[in-house]
Amino acid sequence: MGKRVNFFAVLTLLLQHFSEKQAAESEWTASFYRIWWTFPRKRGIIDGKSRKRSDTMSESYAGKINRKLQKKRRIINAAAGREPADLVLKNASYVNVFSNEICQGDIAVAEGLIVGMGSYSGKTEDDCGGKIVLPGFLDAHIHLESSLVSPREFARAVLPHGTTTVVTDPHEIANVMGTDGIEFMLQATEGLPVDVRFMLPSCVPATPLDESGAALDYRAIDSFYDHPRVQGLAEMMNFVGIIAGDDQPVEKIVASQAHHKKIDGHAPDLQGNDLNAYIAAGVYSDHECHDLQDAIAKLERGQFIMIRDGTAARNLEALAPLLCDKYAERCMFCTDDKHPNDLLEKGHIDYIVKKAIALGADPITAVKVACHNAARYFLLNNRGAIAPGYLGDFVIIDNFQDFNIRRVYKKGVLMAEDGVPREIPEPKIEPYLLERAYDTFHLQTLAPEDFADHRPRGIIGMVPGEITTVDAGYSDRIDVEYDVLKIAVVERHKNTRHIGVGYLQGYGLKSGAVATSISHDSHNIIVVGCTDADCAAAANHVAELGGGIVVWDGGVKAEVPLPIAGIMSDRPLLEVNEALEAAKATAHALGVSQDIDPFMTLSFMALPVIPSLRITTRGVFDVTSQNYI
Repeated sequence: MGKRVNFFAVLTLLLQHFSEKQAAESEWTASFYRIWWTFPRKRGIIDGKSRKRSDTMSESYAGKINRKLQKKRRIINAAAGREPADLVLKNASYVNVFSNEICQGDIAVAEGLIVGMGSYSGKTEDDCGGKIVLPGFLDAHIHLESSLVSPREFARAVLPHGTTTVVTDPHEIANVMGTDGIEFMLQATEGLPVDVRFMLPSCVPATPLDESGAALDYRAIDSFYDHPRVQGLAEMMNFVGIIAGDDQPVEKIVASQAHHKKIDGHAPDLQGNDLNAYIAAGVYSDHECHDLQDAIAKLERGQFIMIRDGTAARNLEALAPLLCDKYAERCMFCTDDKHPNDLLEKGHIDYIVKKAIALGADPITAVKVACHNAARYFLLNNRGAIAPGYLGDFVIIDNFQDFNIRRVYKKGVLMAEDGVPREIPEPKIEPYLLERAYDTFHLQTLAPEDFADHRPRGIIGMVPGEITTVDAGYSDRIDVEYDVLKIAVVERHKNTRHIGVGYLQGYGLKSGAVATSISHDSHNIIVVGCTDADCAAAANHVAELGGGIVVWDGGVKAEVPLPIAGIMSDRPLLEVNEALEAAKATAHALGVSQDIDPFMTLSFMALPVIPSLRITTRGVFDVTSQNYI
C-alpha cells in the first residue's frame, strides 16, 4: 500500500506558496491564509504531524472548575488572613478612586489580585511608608507603531513610567499588511507585562485617495472581535461617511455593536446636527478635541473625552478645565502618538498626570482620569483601582509634586524599580507573519527620470509650527534659492509605479534629499529633494533598507532602518533614538529649518485630510476643493 499523504500538510504548503505570491495583491488571500494557518494548530496539527495536546487543551470542564476553585480558595484565605499573601505593600498611603481620598493600610496581593487592605503579612513585603501607591496607568488610545520600535521595546520604555495597560489601534501596520498586520501585533504583544488591548482599525485605507497595502471592510476584521484582547472599533475617522449614511463605514459600526464592542471617534470640530448624527450612529468617544468648546459639546451629547497629550498633538493645556467635578468622570488620558525621544525624555501617562497637577488639577482626580475612568469605559472591570478583586497593578511614587516613580508592580510582581525595567521575554510570532513583516517593499529601482515633470505643479506651503499647509502657487522647476523643492510620494506596496510629484516651500533643505517610509496613513515612500537624482537615490535607499528614514547628500549621511513593515525597528529604543536624533541633526545641518521636525513634518504631507494642500501618489491634492492641482 502506498505511503499516506497528509491532506492538511499538502494543502497548507499549496496555500503558503499561493498566498506568499499574492499576499500583496489580495487581502482576501492573506485573510484566508491567516485563518488556515491557525486552523491546524487549533486541531493539534503542525507541518502535517499530530502533536500531543497540552494539559490545558485536554483539560475537562470539571478539571478547569477544580483548578480555578483552588485558586479562588487561595485568594479567599489570603484575604481572610488565614494564609500569608504573595505580596504585601506595608504601611501604604494609597489613592482610593471610589471615596476620592488617600487611605492608609497594608495592601495584600495573592494570585495577581488585590485581596484586601488593612493589616496583612506576606511572603514578600515592601515597606511603602512615606510614599503614595497609585493604580497602574492606562493609555486610552495609542498607535504603538508611532514609537518606531517593537511592542516589547515599547513595554520596556513605559513600564518604568507606571503604564500597565494600553489600548492600541494597529491602524499604521494594517495599512501596510492588512489583517496580517493586526495578527502580527496581537502576537507581538502576547504575554507582555504591559497589557495591550486592541481597537480594530476602522479606516484602511484612510481615504479613497490613498494607495495602501490593503483595503479592509467589516468582513475582513470581523473575526478579530472574538479575540479576548479586542475591545472594539478604533477611531472612526470617516465622519463624513457616517453623517452621509454611507454603507461601508456604517457597516463597521453595526458589526462592532453586534459583537457588543465599543466604537471610538475622531471628529474634530464637528458641530450641530452633524455631530448629533455622528454620535447617534454609535460613536462613544473622541480624542481629537483641541479646545474646550468642542469637548464640552461632545460631553453634553454623551461622549467620553480622551484628553490627548502626545508627540504630534498636545491638548492637555486647552482641556485642563475639564478636570473638575463636573466633567472629569467622562474623561481619560491618551497619547495617540509617542515618539522615542518623548518616551525617553518626558515619559508616558505619568508625564500627563504630573503636568495636569501642575496646571491645577486635583491630584486624585488626575490619577482617576489616568486609570479608573478608562478602565470603566473599556469595561476592563478588574483594573484601575486599589480594591479587593482588582489586579495588583501599582505605581509607587514619592509625592504628587515631584511625581518620581520608585517602583511599578504588574499583577503583584515587581517589574520596574527606579526607572529600570526587568527583562521581558520576546513574544513568539508565526514565521509567516515575520516573513510578511520584513518583506513589504514591492517596487522597482527608481531613476531620476521617474521624478522629472516639467509641467507646472502646485507648491505646498508649510506653516511654521503646524502640520497644516497653504497654497503657495505653482512651479515647474526646483529653485533651492527660493526654497522651492521637489516633493514626491512613491507607491511601494504593489509595484504600481505610481509616483506623485509636486513642490514644497518652507522646508529649508539646501542640498541632498530626505526620504522616509513613514508617511501617513498609507506609508508609501515620501521624499523631498534638491534634485531629481537626489530624490531617486534617497528613495532607493529607503527601499534597500526595507523601510526607514534616510538623509542623502551625495551618499547616505544618516539613516534609521525600520524593517518591520517599513515603520518599526527591531533594535532597542535607545539605539533607535540615537540614530533618529543623529539623522535630525544631519538634516538640520543640510538646511532643514530648525523649528521643524524633519521627518514627522514630512510624514504628514501625504495625509489628504489636513488642509490645505497634500501630496499623494497621484500628485498635489487640494483638500479644500477636493481636486488635484
